[in-house]
Amino acid sequence: MSESGLVKTRINKPDWLKIKLPSGKEFSEVKQNIEQHRLHTICESGKCPNQTECWGAGTATLMILGNVCTRSCMFCSVATGNPEVVDITEPIRVAESIKLMGLKHVVITSVDRDDLVDGGSKIWAATIRAIRRHCPGVTMETLIPDFKGSAENIQRVIDVKPEVVSHNLETVKRLTREVRIQAKYERSLEVLLMLKEGGITRTKSGIMLGLGETEEELFEAMDDLINSKVDILTLGQYLQPSRKHLGVAKYITPDEFKHYKEVALSKGFRYVESGPMVRSSYHAEKHLI
Repeated sequence: MSESGLVKTRINKPDWLKIKLPSGKEFSEVKQNIEQHRLHTICESGKCPNQTECWGAGTATLMILGNVCTRSCMFCSVATGNPEVVDITEPIRVAESIKLMGLKHVVITSVDRDDLVDGGSKIWAATIRAIRRHCPGVTMETLIPDFKGSAENIQRVIDVKPEVVSHNLETVKRLTREVRIQAKYERSLEVLLMLKEGGITRTKSGIMLGLGETEEELFEAMDDLINSKVDILTLGQYLQPSRKHLGVAKYITPDEFKHYKEVALSKGFRYVESGPMVRSSYHAEKHLI
């Protein structure tokens, strides 16, 4: 165990965390479409446990700005290193793919691009505009990075008005430095407040559980998110992607997740997804409240 309380070893998964293997016609069609249009998904790069369910339902969370992140968070399985040059054709390819799949609601996320002056915000805005232009009627959730807190870059996303804008707090304040090495707890809260005060109707954030946080720390993080005027909260179990990532300190039971949902709703969140398999974009279409 590290000084912050984070675990470095592995513990066995409980029965409620068993995952179905990918299969089905709809799953295959989504996979083929993604490969054909040279798209990246957080479903694959992030090793999401809900990939089978979401792809089987004909939905996916698309990841723009490449699949190599400039940050090296200790919970995330996305590759880290020096990203490729930005592909200016990506926004239209993403829009065309969404149209081909016939999606009604889509989630867009990205790697962190700290190598870019604009943090990738121009491609973000161009992608949202392209979807609006080529896929009229499609609603969007954008899961954005913190853009190092740059108001100018965050404003580019606000200006194109996605229906939901999400930015994940990921963990409690005490564990942030080790879990999210290049991120800052207070900066994430500031980004979420900027989004709401900038006119975004629905803001959203997510926290992983099982990294060693206490209930008191979790409830404090909930209060901090409420103070940043966040509408929607997701709570899910942290799963260790590989041996080089942080270990799981505890597997939270379904009953505990149910309790945390009740607490979060009592604090004022408009919608809460809470469960072992919940991830940021899980049931995202239901968050258009």
